[in-house]
Amino acid sequence: MPAQTPSEREQAPARREVPADSSDIAEIVNHKSYIVNIWAYRRLWLFAVAFFILDQVTKAMITARLAFGSYGPGAQIEIFPGFLNLVHVGNTGAAWSMFSGQSIWLALLALGTLVAIFIWRHSLGLQQAAAQPAFGLLCSGILGNLVDRLVHGHVIDFLDFHFGAYTYPTFNVADSAICVGVFWYILWSLRQPAERPEESIK
Repeated sequence: MPAQTPSEREQAPARREVPADSSDIAEIVNHKSYIVNIWAYRRLWLFAVAFFILDQVTKAMITARLAFGSYGPGAQIEIFPGFLNLVHVGNTGAAWSMFSGQSIWLALLALGTLVAIFIWRHSLGLQQAAAQPAFGLLCSGILGNLVDRLVHGHVIDFLDFHFGAYTYPTFNVADSAICVGVFWYILWSLRQPAERPEESIK
């Protein structure tokens, strides 16, 4: 085939781009939408991941340093004598050892709670930036203790506070995250303006 002259090349029709298939376009749009949805809850993810890691790291440090059951003089680590000790005990119940021995049912309850938060995230106001840290803390605490129940059969508690003759129930970072998260969400809810009643249809 003879080579085309410059004038012939100029007159040759330009190659048209083949439009992308509609399914490819839809896939790209869905992928971008998925990323946008994750980014919209970034504050929840940040708090959840950060405090979950903090909870698991502190529990691993306690497990490596103190034998299980370490509690009381000679076994515990005194941080502030008479006020704060580090111990290593297990809790098969809920907060403050309620429902002791029900670790499996509490694990299922924790899992169900996480699923419920996801399903009703819009009704709970998770799209609001100020509410996301509260649920990030709550989810990190639930997941942290859930991991303990699945791996160890009990929740690892190590923070032991004393107030004079009163000994506060031993707890961990996950417990703190849950309490702070719930308190945060309550305060946030109270600060929300009341919904206006719908205008009656005339």
